[in-house]
Amino acid sequence: MQLYGRRSSINVQKVIWCLSELGLSEGRDYQRIDAGLHFNVVDTPEYRQLNPNGLVPTLVDGDFVLWESNAIVRYLAATLGANTLLPSDARHRADVERWMDWQSITFWATLRIAFLGLTRTPEAERNIDAIRKAYADATHHLSIVNAQLMLHPYVTQTGFTVADIVIGLSVHRWLGLAEQYPDVLGKRLQLPAVQAWYEKLATRPAFQSTIA
Repeated sequence: MQLYGRRSSINVQKVIWCLSELGLSEGRDYQRIDAGLHFNVVDTPEYRQLNPNGLVPTLVDGDFVLWESNAIVRYLAATLGANTLLPSDARHRADVERWMDWQSITFWATLRIAFLGLTRTPEAERNIDAIRKAYADATHHLSIVNAQLMLHPYVTQTGFTVADIVIGLSVHRWLGLAEQYPDVLGKRLQLPAVQAWYEKLATRPAFQSTIA
């Protein structure tokens, strides 16, 4: 398999973490090709044939090409995971996929405004009001997960799944922004269940190797 994307991308990290949980390692089981930002690649005609969006990640598995990070993670978990990361039971799987969709459509879509505003936008050009509002809204969304984690050790009742992977990486950035930009974002709302869950995720070797 080939995975196109830089290691710093949250969406590429989803795939790398999933592959690591499945026991696959870069170089031995798949080849990762740096792409995006200063690596370019994504604007070449060859890459656009693989992924017309010009974004990362893109997975090439033989003659099968797949883009969209959550779709790639689901594919890998379904084909290589023996139902450990993505349940085969229709209702349990729908529950996992529901939270994955929530991550991309609700939580990250909101937090991304603050993330890009603080990490990719020159300080003089930052819309501080928009950044603060986006971070506050994302925190409000995350309180839903906090309530869920007060009931279960992981996001779903089925234990550790790909839902924890994709949400966990978003929470990693939510925490990081508050630590790096306290003068902009102010004191972060404490979500104890989310904090405890994140600290548990951070002990997983696959998480550690992905973030490193």
